[in-house]
Amino acid sequence: MTWRRLLVAAALLVLSGCSAVQLGYRNADTFLRWQANSYLDFEGAESEELDQRIASFLAWHRGKALPQYVALVEDAAVRGGRGLSREDLVWGYDAVREQVREGLRTAAREAAPMLDRLRPEQLAHLERRFGEDNRKFSRDFLSGTPEDRRNRRLKRNIERLEDWVGTLTEAQVERVKQYSDRLPPNEALRDRDRRRRQAELLAMLRAREAGKRLEDWAAHWDGGRDPAYQAVARAQVAEYMNLLADLDKSLAAAQRENLVRRLRGYAADFAALAKSGAK
Repeated sequence: MTWRRLLVAAALLVLSGCSAVQLGYRNADTFLRWQANSYLDFEGAESEELDQRIASFLAWHRGKALPQYVALVEDAAVRGGRGLSREDLVWGYDAVREQVREGLRTAAREAAPMLDRLRPEQLAHLERRFGEDNRKFSRDFLSGTPEDRRNRRLKRNIERLEDWVGTLTEAQVERVKQYSDRLPPNEALRDRDRRRRQAELLAMLRAREAGKRLEDWAAHWDGGRDPAYQAVARAQVAEYMNLLADLDKSLAAAQRENLVRRLRGYAADFAALAKSGAK
């Protein structure tokens, strides 16, 4: 798990396709504590402070972020029910990015004071964990032939889409395959960018500048990219929106019902979680 994902894990927990939203969210404190300790090995008073900061972040998330999720997903359900336009897709993409940025800023603000007090052995532990992450990324995304990597990407995309609308038809699978085949390979570029971000974070923490820099650095995760990677990333977003627009036109009634039902289910979960946190 990358450091960016750790910072915003609670904010993204319910947007990541989790099949048991309320159960996962209610255990977010345990999950975040486990992740933080796996990367930084907090102990004693540090663990107590970590618990307090996680609780503060989750209180903000219940009070501020979840109500925004409810409105966002209810709006998405209406749009999905009537058929998605290109403008709807751009709206959804921008809205989710804004939610992510807000969550990252808040999480970074909570984390920064602790991160500026990390001991050398904790920084060494973090660097080792980044190395483990990088080896896993290589196994998952860089291993095998170009055809192997394309097939894995195709499989991931089909699974994600079917999670929302149900089983795809042969024609829909073929359209997803076209999308996958059109994209230039970007795994090596992603790997280099991840390593760049890891190095930036380690340098920031060693300089004890998290309080000054972490919030903006975390919220602008896509800043400072190599121009080649930036171009590929933009092309991928554009192609994916084209894919979604084409698939939307081909959805059967049952598939559209699945999409709307899934979105409304998320909205109901978010509303229930926000209400429970207000008590």
